Amino acid sequence: MFLSQHVQHYHVELLCLKCFNQLAYNRLSYRKMAPTQSASSQNIEDVVKKYIHDNNVMIFSKSFCPYCKKVKDAFETANIEYYAIELDTMADGVEIQNELVRQTTQKTVPNVFVNKQHIGGCDKTLLAMKEGVIDQLLKPRTTTMEHDQDDSSVTNSQNIEDIVKKYIHDNNVMVFSKSWCPYCKKVKAAFETANIEYYAIELDTMADGVKIEEELIRQTAQETVPNVFVNKQHIGGCDKTLVAMKEGVIDLLLTPRTTVTNGKMEVEEQNYNYDLIVIGGGSGGLACSKEAKYFDKKVCVLDYVKPTPVGTTWGIGGTCVNVGCIPKKLMHQASLIGEYVHDSEDYGWQELESARKHDWDKMIESIQNYIHSLNFKYRTDLRTKSVVYENSYGQFVGPHRLKLTDKKGKTKEITGKYIVVAVGGRPKYPDIPGDKEYGITSDDLFSLSYDPGKTIVVGASYVALECAGFLHGIGREVHILVRSILLRGFDQQMANRIGDYMKNIGIQFHEKCIPIRIERLEEGKPGRLRVYYQRETEDGKKEELYEDCNTVLFAIGREAITQELNLGAVGVKINQKNQKILTHYEQSSVDHIYAIGDCIHEVSMPFGQALELTPVAIQAGQLLAKRLFGDSTIKMDYKNVPTTIFTPIEYGTIGWSEEDAIEKYGEDNIEVFHSEFVPLEWSICKHREDVKTMCYCKLIVEKKTDRVIGFHVASPNAGEITQGYAVGMRLGATKRDFDMTVGIHPTCSEMITTLLITKSSGKSSKQEGC
Repeated sequence: MFLSQHVQHYHVELLCLKCFNQLAYNRLSYRKMAPTQSASSQNIEDVVKKYIHDNNVMIFSKSFCPYCKKVKDAFETANIEYYAIELDTMADGVEIQNELVRQTTQKTVPNVFVNKQHIGGCDKTLLAMKEGVIDQLLKPRTTTMEHDQDDSSVTNSQNIEDIVKKYIHDNNVMVFSKSWCPYCKKVKAAFETANIEYYAIELDTMADGVKIEEELIRQTAQETVPNVFVNKQHIGGCDKTLVAMKEGVIDLLLTPRTTVTNGKMEVEEQNYNYDLIVIGGGSGGLACSKEAKYFDKKVCVLDYVKPTPVGTTWGIGGTCVNVGCIPKKLMHQASLIGEYVHDSEDYGWQELESARKHDWDKMIESIQNYIHSLNFKYRTDLRTKSVVYENSYGQFVGPHRLKLTDKKGKTKEITGKYIVVAVGGRPKYPDIPGDKEYGITSDDLFSLSYDPGKTIVVGASYVALECAGFLHGIGREVHILVRSILLRGFDQQMANRIGDYMKNIGIQFHEKCIPIRIERLEEGKPGRLRVYYQRETEDGKKEELYEDCNTVLFAIGREAITQELNLGAVGVKINQKNQKILTHYEQSSVDHIYAIGDCIHEVSMPFGQALELTPVAIQAGQLLAKRLFGDSTIKMDYKNVPTTIFTPIEYGTIGWSEEDAIEKYGEDNIEVFHSEFVPLEWSICKHREDVKTMCYCKLIVEKKTDRVIGFHVASPNAGEITQGYAVGMRLGATKRDFDMTVGIHPTCSEMITTLLITKSSGKSSKQEGC
């Protein structure tokens, strides 16, 4: 990951005794305080911080609470001084408790802090006392001496955690290295070649090198060197650092940032036409513009859709509304209804043969009518909020100036104090003969005026598998050409299980195949096409084959549509590989230009996770507007973002894939709990006999903390299941939390609360009984 994972001490289990062996320790006579004065004139956040900072043991309590009394009695018995306030007797007690909930996510009392570290409630505090954690936190801290970075050793009396933080804080590029390591030499040579100044220490030559390495492992979960930080952000090891350099991420992090004063980004004051211009009328751009208007700012939204090669275009609302999430989910629902018709026989329904006949034109009409109603709603909403809407394409002609071109070619120029790029992305074509003449993409499929008939889907992305799934579900013959792996970037065990399910229900996969040209055999709608493709045989040879069809759908990935914005003219840096704008919490390399959504390469996202998701763009846009025009400092959290792929068997996921978890934490440091299961509603359906045991779920757990770091489920309604568990994972849920959650019976979701079998045990993961 590009950003360091700073440990949040929300659970006493996370406290590492090694890291606190030199912290302050004071055993004094206990004392209790219960101030009743109001703190209404003070900032509540500062009040809470002062209580925590000024007292070695701080207890936020309530006078009537038996658990608070139990904790205070325990400290008194141990002769440990503490400071307590009784929230129920204070005028601002409710506000203080709300602030504690915000800081710690704990809603109950007592809420205990020791030496500024959050311990928790009654049970966790008593456990921490029993296990000696409280004693360790209260041990005397030896005065820290200033560290000479040229020395080859670190005084044992110094606190290792502070020393590591100082190295990272004081050096724009910090390399923790070992003198003999070839990967360390490779990284340092790369920095030297790029003329980037760095500071390196060789851990194997330092007296406390082992301790520093242990602290780095605690902070980053990375067990190897080099361990690289740039501008206080954790980059990773050799491979990730070289990738970050190649993609321009290092350069972006070393670009001077805009200063922040009172939570507001400072920009030179001038007379601009607008306080904010948003380029792009998709979900993220609209959310950002409407949030800015809440602060009574002058806002303009530009939106222009360039027609596809076959002429498809659409209204305001972006990809999600017009050619993405909305029509995709509705077509997925159409295919599920077809499956339910098959199920109905075993539930006693009769004479439903006519219900199995699907009318493509009627489905398209219904879906497009709904989408057009959304387009109208968005236009009306902007007008109601007095947001100026321009159906024009924008290009930078100056740092704050845009040239607008409408569909008739008429141009004008406008200026904005801040500019947010939210142009999204469009599907790629494979650049083969006949691709744009005869092929279509998801941009065309959802409004296609004719039945696609037999369809060849090229690609193995989530878009490819979703489209193939619903086309098969409504009765069309579907073939998929797969170059390498399914669902790149997702958990590969889950990807392969989805592929196996789709094969089992009749979708034909052609693996290790690449299309090389398309020819038209017959004109018409849909007409007849022939797709020639190259297949790699088991012995590594290439052979040319072909398959005839009515429609060819390309779903080989998407690319940001930033090329025509003229970004280079104003100094905005992009990733040359995918044309995405390099951002750090949505800010580009230019102070007043920001970007959100599918067109960004955001360095604070987990490594390798693009997160091209509508809800991510919406939240990022809203938070950005609040930072620009309000007093907010809250930034988008790109970790533990849930998502679902709406394949015939839905796949929901949160957090790390198993492969990435192994890479980050080490295989010996995680445990995988898993289970196969049969949804009750499938159990009596004869036509599902071959697939009903293919539902599966797993939790990936970090052994040291018991924290759930990966969630995966393939089942009916996986999207609905996953959303709820995302809250728990965001709050740091442990496996024990999952175990102690009572499931709703009989549901697929309850399986996730009853996982007992681990992969490492080698036992069968099949669920028996109810």
